[in-house]
Amino acid sequence: MDDCLTLEEAEAYVKGVCFKTGPPTRVGVELEWLVHDRADARLPVAAERMAEALAPFETPGTLPHRGGISREPGGQIELSTAPADSLAGCVEAALGDLTVLRASLAAADLELRGYGLDPHRDPPPRVVRHPRYRAMEAHFDRAGPWGRVMMRGTAAVQISLDAGDDTDGPPGYRYRWRLAHRLGPVLIAAFANSPLWRGRSTGWLSTRQAVWRRIDPTRTRAPDAGTDPRDAWADYALDAQLLCVRRAGSADWSAPRGLTFRSWLTGGAVGRPPAIEDLDYHLTTLFPPVRPRGWLELRMIDAQPGDDGWIVPLAVAAALLDDPVAADAAYAATEPLCGDDGLPPPEVWTRAARLGPADPAIGKAVRACFAAADTALAVSGTLARTRRTVAAFAERYAERGRCPADDQLNELGRSPATHAPWEGLS
Repeated sequence: MDDCLTLEEAEAYVKGVCFKTGPPTRVGVELEWLVHDRADARLPVAAERMAEALAPFETPGTLPHRGGISREPGGQIELSTAPADSLAGCVEAALGDLTVLRASLAAADLELRGYGLDPHRDPPPRVVRHPRYRAMEAHFDRAGPWGRVMMRGTAAVQISLDAGDDTDGPPGYRYRWRLAHRLGPVLIAAFANSPLWRGRSTGWLSTRQAVWRRIDPTRTRAPDAGTDPRDAWADYALDAQLLCVRRAGSADWSAPRGLTFRSWLTGGAVGRPPAIEDLDYHLTTLFPPVRPRGWLELRMIDAQPGDDGWIVPLAVAAALLDDPVAADAAYAATEPLCGDDGLPPPEVWTRAARLGPADPAIGKAVRACFAAADTALAVSGTLARTRRTVAAFAERYAERGRCPADDQLNELGRSPATHAPWEGLS
Protein backbone atom coordinates (compact mmCIF):
# COMPACT_ATOMS: atom_id res chain seq x y z
CA MET A 1 0.00 0.00 0.00
CA ASP A 2 1.20 3.48 -0.84
CA ASP A 3 2.28 6.03 1.78
CA CYS A 4 -0.58 7.68 3.66
CA LEU A 5 -2.02 10.94 2.39
CA THR A 6 -2.13 14.45 3.78
CA LEU A 7 -5.23 16.59 3.29
CA GLU A 8 -3.37 18.87 0.89
CA GLU A 9 -2.18 15.91 -1.19
CA ALA A 10 -5.69 14.47 -1.32
CA GLU A 11 -7.19 17.76 -2.52
CA ALA A 12 -4.56 18.12 -5.23
CA TYR A 13 -5.01 14.53 -6.35
CA VAL A 14 -8.80 14.80 -6.71
CA LYS A 15 -8.50 18.01 -8.70
CA GLY A 16 -5.91 16.53 -11.04
CA VAL A 17 -7.30 13.06 -11.67
CA CYS A 18 -11.01 13.93 -11.99
CA PHE A 19 -10.68 16.77 -14.53
CA LYS A 20 -8.20 15.83 -17.23
CA THR A 21 -8.21 18.58 -19.82
CA GLY A 22 -8.00 18.39 -23.59
CA PRO A 23 -10.17 18.97 -26.66
CA PRO A 24 -13.53 17.21 -26.18
CA THR A 25 -13.76 14.47 -28.81
CA ARG A 26 -14.49 11.09 -27.22
CA VAL A 27 -17.86 9.51 -26.47
CA GLY A 28 -18.73 6.46 -24.40
CA VAL A 29 -21.87 4.88 -22.96
CA GLU A 30 -22.75 2.44 -20.21
CA LEU A 31 -26.07 0.70 -20.74
CA GLU A 32 -27.70 -0.92 -17.74
CA TRP A 33 -30.52 -3.37 -18.36
CA LEU A 34 -32.97 -5.35 -16.30
CA VAL A 35 -33.04 -9.03 -17.28
CA HIS A 36 -36.45 -10.71 -17.56
CA ASP A 37 -37.79 -14.12 -18.43
CA ARG A 38 -39.05 -13.86 -22.02
CA ALA A 39 -42.31 -15.64 -21.23
CA ASP A 40 -43.19 -13.85 -17.99
CA ALA A 41 -41.44 -10.67 -16.82
CA ARG A 42 -42.72 -11.24 -13.29
CA LEU A 43 -40.81 -14.47 -12.79
CA PRO A 44 -37.51 -14.33 -10.87
CA VAL A 45 -34.39 -15.12 -12.90
CA ALA A 46 -32.08 -17.55 -11.13
CA ALA A 47 -28.46 -16.48 -10.77
CA GLU A 48 -27.31 -19.79 -12.27
CA ARG A 49 -29.41 -19.23 -15.37
CA MET A 50 -27.92 -15.78 -15.84
CA ALA A 51 -24.40 -17.04 -15.29
CA GLU A 52 -24.82 -19.66 -17.98
CA ALA A 53 -26.08 -17.09 -20.48
CA LEU A 54 -23.13 -14.79 -19.75
CA ALA A 55 -20.48 -17.52 -19.70
CA PRO A 56 -19.32 -16.78 -23.30
CA PHE A 57 -18.29 -13.26 -22.20
CA GLU A 58 -16.25 -14.09 -19.11
CA THR A 59 -13.03 -13.38 -20.98
CA PRO A 60 -12.55 -9.62 -21.57
CA GLY A 61 -12.54 -8.61 -25.23
CA THR A 62 -14.91 -11.38 -26.36
CA LEU A 63 -17.54 -9.03 -27.77
CA PRO A 64 -16.90 -7.88 -31.37
CA HIS A 65 -16.37 -4.23 -30.40
CA ARG A 66 -14.59 -5.11 -27.14
CA GLY A 67 -17.26 -3.73 -24.86
CA GLY A 68 -17.22 -4.81 -21.23
CA ILE A 69 -20.01 -6.70 -19.47
CA SER A 70 -20.57 -6.56 -15.73
CA ARG A 71 -23.37 -7.53 -13.38
CA GLU A 72 -25.07 -5.20 -10.94
CA PRO A 73 -26.02 -6.36 -7.44
CA GLY A 74 -29.57 -7.42 -8.36
CA GLY A 75 -28.59 -9.22 -11.56
CA GLN A 76 -28.89 -6.25 -13.91
CA ILE A 77 -26.42 -6.32 -16.80
CA GLU A 78 -24.22 -3.38 -17.77
CA LEU A 79 -22.59 -3.09 -21.18
CA SER A 80 -19.79 -0.51 -21.30
CA THR A 81 -18.32 0.64 -24.60
CA ALA A 82 -14.71 1.58 -25.05
CA PRO A 83 -14.25 5.34 -25.63
CA ALA A 84 -15.02 6.15 -29.26
CA ASP A 85 -13.70 9.04 -31.33
CA SER A 86 -17.18 9.98 -32.51
CA LEU A 87 -20.85 9.60 -31.66
CA ALA A 88 -21.30 7.38 -34.72
CA GLY A 89 -18.48 5.11 -33.60
CA CYS A 90 -19.94 4.78 -30.12
CA VAL A 91 -23.43 3.95 -31.43
CA GLU A 92 -22.16 1.35 -33.87
CA ALA A 93 -19.96 -0.32 -31.25
CA ALA A 94 -22.79 -0.53 -28.73
CA LEU A 95 -25.26 -1.83 -31.32
CA GLY A 96 -22.83 -4.51 -32.44
CA ASP A 97 -22.04 -5.74 -28.95
CA LEU A 98 -25.70 -5.63 -27.91
CA THR A 99 -26.66 -7.85 -30.85
CA VAL A 100 -24.30 -10.58 -29.65
CA LEU A 101 -25.33 -10.18 -26.00
CA ARG A 102 -29.05 -10.35 -26.82
CA ALA A 103 -28.56 -13.51 -28.87
CA SER A 104 -26.83 -15.27 -25.99
CA LEU A 105 -29.59 -14.28 -23.56
CA ALA A 106 -32.32 -15.29 -26.01
CA ALA A 107 -30.86 -18.79 -26.15
CA ALA A 108 -31.57 -18.97 -22.42
CA ASP A 109 -35.10 -17.51 -22.91
CA LEU A 110 -34.00 -14.24 -21.30
CA GLU A 111 -34.23 -10.69 -22.59
CA LEU A 112 -32.92 -7.23 -21.79
CA ARG A 113 -35.60 -4.75 -20.74
CA GLY A 114 -35.14 -1.00 -20.59
CA TYR A 115 -36.85 0.35 -17.48
CA GLY A 116 -35.42 2.82 -14.99
CA LEU A 117 -37.02 0.73 -12.22
CA ASP A 118 -38.40 -2.78 -12.45
CA PRO A 119 -42.17 -2.13 -12.67
CA HIS A 120 -43.23 -5.64 -11.64
CA ARG A 121 -40.92 -7.26 -9.14
CA ASP A 122 -39.60 -6.49 -5.71
CA PRO A 123 -35.81 -6.19 -5.69
CA PRO A 124 -34.38 -9.70 -5.94
CA PRO A 125 -31.77 -11.06 -3.54
CA ARG A 126 -28.30 -9.65 -4.07
CA VAL A 127 -26.45 -11.91 -6.49
CA VAL A 128 -23.05 -10.19 -6.45
CA ARG A 129 -21.29 -11.27 -3.26
CA HIS A 130 -18.43 -8.78 -3.29
CA PRO A 131 -17.59 -7.09 0.06
CA ARG A 132 -18.16 -3.71 -1.61
CA TYR A 133 -21.86 -4.42 -2.09
CA ARG A 134 -22.29 -5.90 1.37
CA ALA A 135 -20.85 -2.71 2.85
CA MET A 136 -22.92 -0.57 0.47
CA GLU A 137 -26.14 -2.24 1.60
CA ALA A 138 -25.24 -1.79 5.24
CA HIS A 139 -24.48 1.89 4.66
CA PHE A 140 -27.68 2.64 2.75
CA ASP A 141 -29.85 0.54 5.09
CA ARG A 142 -29.33 3.21 7.76
CA ALA A 143 -31.67 5.48 5.78
CA GLY A 144 -34.30 2.87 4.91
CA PRO A 145 -34.94 0.37 2.11
CA TRP A 146 -34.23 2.67 -0.80
CA GLY A 147 -30.57 1.75 -1.18
CA ARG A 148 -31.52 -1.87 -1.80
CA VAL A 149 -34.15 -0.81 -4.32
CA MET A 150 -31.56 1.28 -6.15
CA MET A 151 -28.88 -1.41 -6.10
CA ARG A 152 -31.09 -4.33 -7.10
CA GLY A 153 -33.96 -2.93 -9.15
CA THR A 154 -32.86 0.12 -11.18
CA ALA A 155 -31.10 0.68 -14.50
CA ALA A 156 -29.73 3.70 -16.33
CA VAL A 157 -28.14 5.06 -19.48
CA GLN A 158 -24.82 6.60 -18.41
CA ILE A 159 -23.08 8.83 -20.94
CA SER A 160 -19.37 9.66 -20.84
CA LEU A 161 -17.97 12.75 -22.56
CA ASP A 162 -14.58 14.43 -22.30
CA ALA A 163 -14.26 16.99 -19.52
CA GLY A 164 -13.01 19.64 -21.97
CA ASP A 165 -10.01 21.89 -22.36
CA ASP A 166 -8.78 24.79 -20.23
CA THR A 167 -10.51 27.57 -22.18
CA ASP A 168 -13.51 29.52 -20.92
CA GLY A 169 -15.95 28.83 -23.78
CA PRO A 170 -18.09 25.80 -24.74
CA PRO A 171 -15.08 23.46 -25.18
CA GLY A 172 -13.78 24.34 -21.70
CA TYR A 173 -14.24 22.06 -18.71
CA ARG A 174 -15.73 24.84 -16.56
CA TYR A 175 -18.42 25.60 -19.12
CA ARG A 176 -19.12 21.92 -19.82
CA TRP A 177 -19.39 21.11 -16.10
CA ARG A 178 -21.99 23.84 -15.59
CA LEU A 179 -23.88 22.99 -18.78
CA ALA A 180 -24.04 19.30 -17.84
CA HIS A 181 -25.67 20.28 -14.53
CA ARG A 182 -28.05 22.72 -16.21
CA LEU A 183 -29.07 19.92 -18.58
CA GLY A 184 -29.60 17.46 -15.72
CA PRO A 185 -33.30 18.20 -15.09
CA VAL A 186 -33.93 18.41 -18.85
CA LEU A 187 -32.49 14.94 -19.41
CA ILE A 188 -34.31 13.49 -16.40
CA ALA A 189 -37.62 14.86 -17.65
CA ALA A 190 -37.25 14.04 -21.34
CA PHE A 191 -36.23 10.42 -20.68
CA ALA A 192 -38.17 9.60 -17.49
CA ASN A 193 -39.07 5.92 -17.70
CA SER A 194 -39.81 4.57 -14.25
CA PRO A 195 -43.35 5.50 -13.12
CA LEU A 196 -44.35 2.10 -11.73
CA TRP A 197 -43.30 -0.16 -8.89
CA ARG A 198 -45.02 -3.39 -7.87
CA GLY A 199 -47.41 -2.79 -10.76
CA ARG A 200 -48.78 0.55 -9.62
CA SER A 201 -48.08 4.20 -10.14
CA THR A 202 -45.73 5.91 -7.68
CA GLY A 203 -46.67 9.49 -8.58
CA TRP A 204 -43.23 10.04 -10.10
CA LEU A 205 -42.37 9.74 -13.79
CA SER A 206 -38.79 8.91 -12.77
CA THR A 207 -39.17 6.89 -9.61
CA ARG A 208 -35.53 5.94 -10.03
CA GLN A 209 -34.64 9.56 -9.30
CA ALA A 210 -37.01 9.58 -6.34
CA VAL A 211 -35.21 6.55 -4.95
CA TRP A 212 -31.79 8.16 -5.44
CA ARG A 213 -32.87 11.27 -3.54
CA ARG A 214 -33.80 9.15 -0.51
CA ILE A 215 -30.32 7.71 0.03
CA ASP A 216 -27.09 9.27 1.30
CA PRO A 217 -27.13 12.86 -0.05
CA THR A 218 -23.42 13.31 0.64
CA ARG A 219 -22.76 11.11 -2.40
CA THR A 220 -25.91 11.45 -4.56
CA ARG A 221 -26.81 15.15 -4.68
CA ALA A 222 -25.24 17.55 -7.15
CA PRO A 223 -22.19 19.42 -5.75
CA ASP A 224 -22.64 22.97 -4.56
CA ALA A 225 -21.84 25.69 -7.07
CA GLY A 226 -18.22 26.77 -6.96
CA THR A 227 -16.00 29.21 -8.76
CA ASP A 228 -14.07 26.28 -10.19
CA PRO A 229 -15.37 22.72 -10.70
CA ARG A 230 -12.13 21.24 -9.37
CA ASP A 231 -12.52 23.04 -6.04
CA ALA A 232 -16.22 22.16 -5.79
CA TRP A 233 -15.59 18.49 -6.58
CA ALA A 234 -12.65 18.16 -4.21
CA ASP A 235 -14.78 19.50 -1.37
CA TYR A 236 -17.65 17.21 -2.33
CA ALA A 237 -15.48 14.10 -2.53
CA LEU A 238 -13.67 14.68 0.74
CA ASP A 239 -16.86 15.59 2.63
CA ALA A 240 -18.77 12.49 1.44
CA GLN A 241 -19.20 9.76 4.01
CA LEU A 242 -17.11 6.64 3.67
CA LEU A 243 -19.19 3.88 2.15
CA CYS A 244 -16.63 1.15 2.68
CA VAL A 245 -13.04 0.57 3.78
CA ARG A 246 -11.16 -2.15 1.95
CA ARG A 247 -9.53 -4.72 4.18
CA ALA A 248 -7.28 -7.31 2.60
CA GLY A 249 -8.46 -10.85 3.24
CA SER A 250 -11.67 -9.73 4.96
CA ALA A 251 -15.28 -9.87 3.81
CA ASP A 252 -16.11 -6.97 6.14
CA TRP A 253 -15.52 -3.65 4.40
CA SER A 254 -17.99 -1.67 6.51
CA ALA A 255 -17.08 1.91 7.40
CA PRO A 256 -17.67 3.76 10.68
CA ARG A 257 -21.01 5.51 10.61
CA GLY A 258 -20.88 9.16 9.53
CA LEU A 259 -17.13 9.24 8.92
CA THR A 260 -16.13 11.37 5.92
CA PHE A 261 -12.95 10.92 3.94
CA ARG A 262 -11.77 14.29 5.21
CA SER A 263 -12.24 13.09 8.79
CA TRP A 264 -10.31 9.91 8.02
CA LEU A 265 -7.48 12.03 6.66
CA THR A 266 -7.38 14.17 9.78
CA GLY A 267 -7.46 11.33 12.28
CA GLY A 268 -10.82 9.55 12.05
CA ALA A 269 -10.52 6.08 13.57
CA VAL A 270 -10.45 3.34 10.96
CA GLY A 271 -7.47 1.42 12.29
CA ARG A 272 -5.03 2.82 9.74
CA PRO A 273 -4.49 6.08 7.82
CA PRO A 274 -5.79 6.34 4.24
CA ALA A 275 -3.53 5.90 1.22
CA ILE A 276 -3.90 7.11 -2.36
CA GLU A 277 -5.54 3.84 -3.39
CA ASP A 278 -8.19 4.35 -0.69
CA LEU A 279 -9.00 7.77 -2.16
CA ASP A 280 -9.16 6.28 -5.65
CA TYR A 281 -11.64 3.69 -4.44
CA HIS A 282 -13.67 6.25 -2.49
CA LEU A 283 -14.15 8.24 -5.70
CA THR A 284 -15.81 5.19 -7.29
CA THR A 285 -18.43 5.17 -4.52
CA LEU A 286 -19.74 8.68 -5.29
CA PHE A 287 -22.93 8.79 -7.38
CA PRO A 288 -23.96 12.39 -8.18
CA PRO A 289 -25.89 13.15 -11.38
CA VAL A 290 -22.66 14.34 -13.06
CA ARG A 291 -19.50 12.55 -11.95
CA PRO A 292 -16.04 13.67 -13.09
CA ARG A 293 -13.70 10.73 -13.65
CA GLY A 294 -11.17 12.40 -15.89
CA TRP A 295 -14.18 12.79 -18.16
CA LEU A 296 -17.80 13.73 -17.34
CA GLU A 297 -20.17 10.87 -16.64
CA LEU A 298 -23.88 11.78 -16.91
CA ARG A 299 -25.74 9.44 -14.57
CA MET A 300 -29.24 10.91 -14.32
CA ILE A 301 -30.98 9.20 -17.27
CA ASP A 302 -33.36 6.25 -16.84
CA ALA A 303 -32.81 3.14 -18.95
CA GLN A 304 -34.82 3.48 -22.16
CA PRO A 305 -37.37 1.16 -23.81
CA GLY A 306 -36.81 -0.82 -26.99
CA ASP A 307 -33.68 -2.14 -28.60
CA ASP A 308 -32.31 1.27 -29.53
CA GLY A 309 -34.08 3.79 -27.28
CA TRP A 310 -30.76 4.50 -25.55
CA ILE A 311 -29.44 6.07 -28.76
CA VAL A 312 -31.58 9.17 -28.25
CA PRO A 313 -30.22 10.41 -24.89
CA LEU A 314 -26.70 9.52 -26.02
CA ALA A 315 -27.02 11.52 -29.24
CA VAL A 316 -28.81 14.48 -27.62
CA ALA A 317 -26.33 14.81 -24.75
CA ALA A 318 -23.30 14.47 -27.03
CA ALA A 319 -24.68 17.02 -29.49
CA LEU A 320 -25.54 19.57 -26.80
CA LEU A 321 -22.18 19.39 -25.08
CA ASP A 322 -19.85 18.87 -28.04
CA ASP A 323 -21.29 21.25 -30.64
CA PRO A 324 -20.46 24.87 -29.58
CA VAL A 325 -23.57 26.39 -31.19
CA ALA A 326 -25.86 23.77 -29.65
CA ALA A 327 -24.11 24.20 -26.30
CA ASP A 328 -24.82 27.92 -26.25
CA ALA A 329 -28.44 27.31 -27.30
CA ALA A 330 -28.87 24.75 -24.49
CA TYR A 331 -27.24 27.09 -21.99
CA ALA A 332 -29.75 29.81 -22.92
CA ALA A 333 -32.70 27.39 -22.92
CA THR A 334 -31.93 26.23 -19.37
CA GLU A 335 -31.50 29.73 -17.91
CA PRO A 336 -35.14 29.91 -16.66
CA LEU A 337 -34.54 26.71 -14.66
CA CYS A 338 -31.58 28.11 -12.75
CA GLY A 339 -31.18 30.01 -9.51
CA ASP A 340 -28.94 32.94 -8.69
CA ASP A 341 -25.86 30.69 -8.84
CA GLY A 342 -26.62 29.75 -12.46
CA LEU A 343 -27.50 26.13 -11.64
CA PRO A 344 -30.89 24.40 -11.17
CA PRO A 345 -31.98 24.36 -7.51
CA PRO A 346 -33.06 21.06 -5.92
CA GLU A 347 -36.76 21.73 -6.47
CA VAL A 348 -36.22 21.84 -10.25
CA TRP A 349 -34.59 18.41 -10.20
CA THR A 350 -37.59 17.19 -8.18
CA ARG A 351 -40.12 18.68 -10.59
CA ALA A 352 -38.32 17.06 -13.50
CA ALA A 353 -38.56 13.63 -11.85
CA ARG A 354 -42.20 14.06 -10.82
CA LEU A 355 -43.72 15.80 -13.82
CA GLY A 356 -41.30 15.27 -16.68
CA PRO A 357 -41.73 17.55 -19.69
CA ALA A 358 -45.36 18.22 -18.70
CA ASP A 359 -43.92 20.86 -16.38
CA PRO A 360 -44.27 24.03 -18.51
CA ALA A 361 -40.82 25.53 -17.89
CA ILE A 362 -38.99 22.21 -18.11
CA GLY A 363 -40.99 21.15 -21.18
CA LYS A 364 -40.05 24.37 -22.95
CA ALA A 365 -36.37 23.74 -22.21
CA VAL A 366 -36.70 20.12 -23.42
CA ARG A 367 -38.14 21.25 -26.77
CA ALA A 368 -35.46 23.92 -27.24
CA CYS A 369 -32.68 21.46 -26.43
CA PHE A 370 -34.02 18.85 -28.85
CA ALA A 371 -34.20 21.48 -31.58
CA ALA A 372 -30.59 22.51 -30.93
CA ALA A 373 -29.47 18.86 -30.89
CA ASP A 374 -31.28 18.16 -34.18
CA THR A 375 -29.46 21.02 -35.90
CA ALA A 376 -26.11 19.94 -34.50
CA LEU A 377 -26.62 16.31 -35.58
CA ALA A 378 -27.47 17.42 -39.10
CA VAL A 379 -24.41 19.64 -39.35
CA SER A 380 -22.09 16.94 -37.98
CA GLY A 381 -23.11 14.38 -40.57
CA THR A 382 -24.25 11.91 -37.90
CA LEU A 383 -25.52 8.58 -39.21
CA ALA A 384 -28.98 8.88 -40.72
CA ARG A 385 -30.32 6.10 -38.49
CA THR A 386 -29.35 8.02 -35.37
CA ARG A 387 -30.90 11.24 -36.63
CA ARG A 388 -34.12 9.46 -37.56
CA THR A 389 -34.30 7.84 -34.15
CA VAL A 390 -33.85 11.19 -32.40
CA ALA A 391 -36.41 12.90 -34.65
CA ALA A 392 -38.98 10.17 -34.06
CA PHE A 393 -38.52 10.44 -30.29
CA ALA A 394 -38.89 14.24 -30.44
CA GLU A 395 -42.12 13.97 -32.42
CA ARG A 396 -43.60 11.30 -30.18
CA TYR A 397 -42.53 12.70 -26.82
CA ALA A 398 -40.64 16.00 -26.47
CA GLU A 399 -42.86 18.06 -28.76
CA ARG A 400 -45.96 16.78 -26.98
CA GLY A 401 -44.78 17.22 -23.40
CA ARG A 402 -44.53 13.46 -22.95
CA CYS A 403 -41.82 10.98 -22.01
CA PRO A 404 -41.51 7.17 -22.12
CA ALA A 405 -43.01 6.90 -18.63
CA ASP A 406 -46.33 8.08 -20.06
CA ASP A 407 -46.53 4.96 -22.20
CA GLN A 408 -46.27 2.76 -19.12
CA LEU A 409 -48.95 4.78 -17.38
CA ASN A 410 -51.23 4.61 -20.39
CA GLU A 411 -50.85 0.83 -20.42
CA LEU A 412 -51.87 0.87 -16.77
CA GLY A 413 -55.06 2.65 -17.84
CA ARG A 414 -54.63 5.87 -15.92
CA SER A 415 -53.89 9.47 -16.70
CA PRO A 416 -50.60 10.78 -15.23
CA ALA A 417 -52.36 13.91 -13.98
CA THR A 418 -54.67 11.93 -11.66
CA HIS A 419 -52.01 9.98 -9.77
CA ALA A 420 -51.67 10.57 -6.07
CA PRO A 421 -48.01 10.64 -4.99
CA TRP A 422 -46.91 7.39 -3.43
CA GLU A 423 -46.48 8.22 0.22
CA GLY A 424 -43.30 6.17 0.49
CA LEU A 425 -41.48 8.52 -1.87
CA SER A 426 -43.25 11.83 -1.26
